[in-house]
Amino acid sequence: MNMPDTTTVLAGLCFAVCSSGISGALAQAEASDLQRLNALLQGIETLAADVVQLIVESDGGVLEESEIRMYLKKPDGFYWETLTPFPELIVTNGSVLWNYQPDLEQVVIETWDSSRSELAAQLLSGRTDNLAAEYLIETVSTATDEYQEFKLTPLAADSIYEKISINFLLLELDTIYLDHRNGQQTVWRFQNVIRNEDLDDALFEFQPPAGIEVIENTYSR
Repeated sequence: MNMPDTTTVLAGLCFAVCSSGISGALAQAEASDLQRLNALLQGIETLAADVVQLIVESDGGVLEESEIRMYLKKPDGFYWETLTPFPELIVTNGSVLWNYQPDLEQVVIETWDSSRSELAAQLLSGRTDNLAAEYLIETVSTATDEYQEFKLTPLAADSIYEKISINFLLLELDTIYLDHRNGQQTVWRFQNVIRNEDLDDALFEFQPPAGIEVIENTYSR
């Protein structure tokens, strides 16, 4: 299941820049970079897009290319449907997560915990308040550039990521690159992006088709 770090990306932001080992000027610059990133994300209330996902090997070869349809509705609606090559649907209403795999004729139902979501999903949903504590955030462009690039370097030594790059073109989300420490790279290219169009809440609910296996891993809060 390749859910974005959306499956992570808005709400009010509390900046928590650690001062230990960081000069005041650097902390101020990092806060400014985070403010710029957050300002771009704040404009997203709903998002619909076609996504091309690439899994790239360390030698540059493409291991897998997937076509995905995604929808997002703040604060908690998230829909990520892989169309090819291996159909799969991941959808949550903020309380329950459904993972439907038609090839296996099964759906796994879990209680949704937003803290378990990956980075892109956190970003798009507006959960950026812990970014400064977990990543060194730098801009690779100026505020006036049409192409805005933000580089996030994990502070934790045990992070699976070496670097994350979030890119906007003309203020619209364009690409997210996730460089893994094992040399692989995951790329999300966002196409046909429609922002802030009304999305029905029913889109973020799932009714299992008749005859499939239902596996429930839910628990009471």
